[in-house]
Amino acid sequence: MMRRLIVLMVLAWWGATTPATAQGQRDVAGRFDYYLLSLSWSPSYCAEAAARDPVQCGQGRRFAFVVHGLWPQYERGWPAACKTAYARDVPAPLKQSMLDIMPSPRLVEHEWDEHGVCSGLSPQAYFALTRRARERVVVPARFQNLDRTMMVTGAEVEAAFVAANPTLKPDMIAVQCDRTRLREVRICMTKAGAFRSCGRDMRDRCGSERVAMPPVR
Repeated sequence: MMRRLIVLMVLAWWGATTPATAQGQRDVAGRFDYYLLSLSWSPSYCAEAAARDPVQCGQGRRFAFVVHGLWPQYERGWPAACKTAYARDVPAPLKQSMLDIMPSPRLVEHEWDEHGVCSGLSPQAYFALTRRARERVVVPARFQNLDRTMMVTGAEVEAAFVAANPTLKPDMIAVQCDRTRLREVRICMTKAGAFRSCGRDMRDRCGSERVAMPPVR
């Protein structure tokens, strides 16, 4: 009897302290462990002819780092296809208000439908949090107003962001590249918007080779 009681107590403690991923609570709105703020280098996106968005990449659009999304995450993996009581469509005025940091109506719509619904927040609260998260991050001066192609390594980009944000540590950021260009900087945050360590499956996707940061035009 005593042995059984001890087992039950251990199981109860484990259930109370284990992240959402391990408790059978996957894909339930509001049940996740942290947020991932993804900042995309817009000139890299716009350099791909097949992917160009006229709002983001049209003539005279001078976007640098833009918000790709604010994604609910588990310590390993992420929720998807969460049910929500809120409408799947983003109200037009709210969508318009986000275009300075998410310069594509299609992107705003996609991020709400794919990730925002898993936050447990209303569209208004989710995008307000997205803006606050973006404002929390200082983009290094060397990446602002970039008027020429810069060759960088992922490690250099990471170090620059860590230096520009005193409470950001190397285990709180992951840099993403393809074979030729810098793609994204991903920063992990608590639900309240503070920097925190990333989950175990969040890794840099850049090698030691230098890749291009196309200029802002």
